[in-house]
Amino acid sequence: MKKQTKAIHTAYRLPDAYGALSMPVYHTAAYEFKNADEMADAFCGRTDMPDYSRVTNPTVTYFENKVKELTGATNVIALSSGMAAISNTLLAVAGAGKNIVSSRHVFGNTYSLIAGTLLRFGVKPKLCDLTDIEKVESMVDENTCCIYLEIITNPQMEVADLRALSRVAKAHHIPLIADTTMIPFTEFSAKELGVDIEVVSSTKYLSGGATSIGGLVIDYGTLEGFGQRMKTEMLLNLGAYMTPHVAYMQTLGLETLNARYRLQASNALELARKLCTLPAIRRVNYVGLEDNPYHELAVSQFGKTGGAMITIDLESREACFSFINRLKLIRRATNLFDNKSLAIHPASTIFGNFTDRQRKSMDVLDTTVRLSVGLEDVDDLFEDIKNSL
Repeated sequence: MKKQTKAIHTAYRLPDAYGALSMPVYHTAAYEFKNADEMADAFCGRTDMPDYSRVTNPTVTYFENKVKELTGATNVIALSSGMAAISNTLLAVAGAGKNIVSSRHVFGNTYSLIAGTLLRFGVKPKLCDLTDIEKVESMVDENTCCIYLEIITNPQMEVADLRALSRVAKAHHIPLIADTTMIPFTEFSAKELGVDIEVVSSTKYLSGGATSIGGLVIDYGTLEGFGQRMKTEMLLNLGAYMTPHVAYMQTLGLETLNARYRLQASNALELARKLCTLPAIRRVNYVGLEDNPYHELAVSQFGKTGGAMITIDLESREACFSFINRLKLIRRATNLFDNKSLAIHPASTIFGNFTDRQRKSMDVLDTTVRLSVGLEDVDDLFEDIKNSL
């Protein structure tokens, strides 16, 4: 079956007693067993029967299996947020005395996790320009536990060469871990690009209109022991498993992902082209534009669509605030890839608690506004932006 068909018709593990067409929501904490032997097998992982909904639930398992079908992954773990997916993954591969090679061009809380929280536990951040492969090679040493990046950085819109980074990672027998939230995993194969582990904020495209918070760890089975550690240590000890109701909503969102993403990506490209005609905008940053410095690499890695996030640069921070305050249709809100278009000033919000010096090192500019493009008519979005400028 093609991906869109799989997204709708992945079979249940067990037949539903009432023949429900949508996977029921198993709002229960515990499950009854026929005997002590069956219970012991479930708790020790010798069967895939659910034992306790903090670590396994039929509704969540069904969502995970759909993602596994669509990606060809060995293991998929659904967690309570994108940050939970990132933190659980890095905790699974890191340890005191190890280091993580990454970039300053990552989402604010990811940066805080790598450069702050994990550092307190003895895991050193080694931050460099991931588009400079020679520099990356020089940063990797015998204590490096992974290379970590975002496939399109937020909000800098930088794209690194995944194939080249994968070659470095494989030469040093470490995993390449990529946050692939910016382009749906149905659009390209991270595995074919050399990614060992994907982390995804399923809150974004998958949830289907910002209905719920969730995250995914997509494991391609190339790092020995990782999947087992995620299932027997991270899930059990950290308690960040996805709830059944979120899994239900995101399963439904997954069924309409293709249709929604096609329109959002098309809207983003058309809007980006229109925004280039407005003299008040100093820069339009979108990898889908042919003159974008990362356009060709993005196409070679992710296909013809460039996602649904655009950034624009105005004259000043004050101009950005004035612009955002005047918007009538586009909502003033965080999040990405809602059905509604959203606008935010990253430097004063997502990165607001960083110092000026830190923001400068991360290339988070006071002049930047981030736009998440939704499903509205492009002409209406353009009029709102033009009038607000």
